[in-house]
Amino acid sequence: MSAAVAPRRLPSGTLAALILFGACNHVLLTGGRVAVALDALSRDASPALVGLLMALFALLPALLAIAAGRLVDRIGPRRPMVWGTAGSVAAALLPALWPGLPALFCAAMLAGLSFMLYQVPAQRIVGELGDPLSRTVNFSWYALGLSASAFAGPLLAGVAIDLAGFRWAFALLAVAPAVTLVALLRGALRLPAVHARGEAAGGAGMRELLRHPMLRKLLALNALFAIGWDLHSIFVPIYGSRIGLSASQIGSILSAFAAATFAVRLVMPWLVGARPPQMKVLRVALLASAAVYVAFPFTSSTLALVVLSFGLGMALGTSQPMVMSLLHEHSPPGRVGEIVGLRMSLIQTMAVTVPLVFGAIGTTVGMIPVFGSVGLALGLGGLAARHRRR
Repeated sequence: MSAAVAPRRLPSGTLAALILFGACNHVLLTGGRVAVALDALSRDASPALVGLLMALFALLPALLAIAAGRLVDRIGPRRPMVWGTAGSVAAALLPALWPGLPALFCAAMLAGLSFMLYQVPAQRIVGELGDPLSRTVNFSWYALGLSASAFAGPLLAGVAIDLAGFRWAFALLAVAPAVTLVALLRGALRLPAVHARGEAAGGAGMRELLRHPMLRKLLALNALFAIGWDLHSIFVPIYGSRIGLSASQIGSILSAFAAATFAVRLVMPWLVGARPPQMKVLRVALLASAAVYVAFPFTSSTLALVVLSFGLGMALGTSQPMVMSLLHEHSPPGRVGEIVGLRMSLIQTMAVTVPLVFGAIGTTVGMIPVFGSVGLALGLGGLAARHRRR
């Protein structure tokens, strides 16, 4: 069988288990965001307080993801994955057993931290499975599982809240990570052997790590993709409200983005068999995203916005598997977990800062500069995303 045909195989064994367990933990995170926000609003919390609660989901991962990656490099992936899954169960049970705003604050911080503790070692393992050709495929399958759970989590939380109330909704969200925890404790997931860090890597700091030009470029591109992703989910509802769209119309625009990310990740394992240059794919994705953002503030038709949102989802949906594959390829030996943690720290930092920075811009000078500045940044990143072979 040729190497180009190999990516068409479906995931099996360890990879399939990682996809399933990752989706179970992600259901808690995505559903928990909805449940925490709605529970706080039901207790007459202000929009500012709800925004603070949402920021707490990303705060601890932004601060601690690099340290978590170093921990995984040192002790291996199994224990951090168990700790993270157990923390996810606890995060859901806190507001179920002790309802109130204090429990919601604790749940938000613990849920974000716990998913990060699972995600960092899981992404490291995905990158170590198979040969370099299949790495992008493996990350595509893993991202596809997270896309499915990103759809299922909020839906599950919303239905449970309407039918049984907030306490039972939180209890129901605890079931999926609880199943994962039992499976991990029973040894259902076969993990690769721990690769010890080399002597040179062991004493190297972050500054030395960032001396690698390709790593710097990949991390910068990753930050741009994160900005493009976060801005869409936050400012499309604001823009839609300003131009008079209904809630269902805004929801259809956001759903088109989610559907596109799922669709592109579904077909990526087959497309990768053609071996397109990964940096070229990232470049096209950035330039296409830039064009969409430039067009957004000059569009008022719901159908046109749905088309633009779908196109943006197709472009940004290709980024995670490609970036993760290239980061693993260019990471120094023994420091893959640290690189994964650094990438996650950047993403979570964007999740905290993007609403604050661009919210201030939108409030003072309007939405056109918001979308235009992001489009310009993505376009410049696309022009810089050139991989010159030696």
